[in-house]
Amino acid sequence: MTKSLFILFISFSLLFSASNYAAKGVYQTPKDFINSAFSDEKSEVKVLWLTTEDKAIIAEILQHKYNRMRIRYWQLHNETVWILDEVGKEKPITIGVHIKDKKINHFKVLTFRESRGDEVRHEFFSRQFIKASLQDNKQLSQHVDGITGATLSVRATKKVARLALWLDAKVGNSNL
Repeated sequence: MTKSLFILFISFSLLFSASNYAAKGVYQTPKDFINSAFSDEKSEVKVLWLTTEDKAIIAEILQHKYNRMRIRYWQLHNETVWILDEVGKEKPITIGVHIKDKKINHFKVLTFRESRGDEVRHEFFSRQFIKASLQDNKQLSQHVDGITGATLSVRATKKVARLALWLDAKVGNSNL
């Protein structure tokens, strides 16, 4: 009886720990995302130094304090690419956002580290961000459907989309 319980316990432990790792993965490297966004044309790496006011707006968008002093981005003509991290439930999700003419042109989860909620990495979800722009109230111009069981991951992706659009407008000398 004891041996059977032990085997059952080990089996459940292995099953549970395997499910924790199932959702994690690198789906595209930042370098590959940047290259695909600019069709392998040479983009320029730039750095945006953040002011106190910038950090306050970023904190409003992300709904938490933002401590970084600068953000790196890539630019070619009227296009920018942002590689940003936002925490889903406990761990950062790395997302690539390609913006062209102040609208999202491509949106992709590059690395997912959480144990669940990885449905946000699929194209059916990412497609919802295409052609989205930022409204005056710093909200997306279009609705993004949620995913049952991935609420925090969905929130993180929406925050990143809004942030990337705001940052794009900021470097484009827009009056935000």
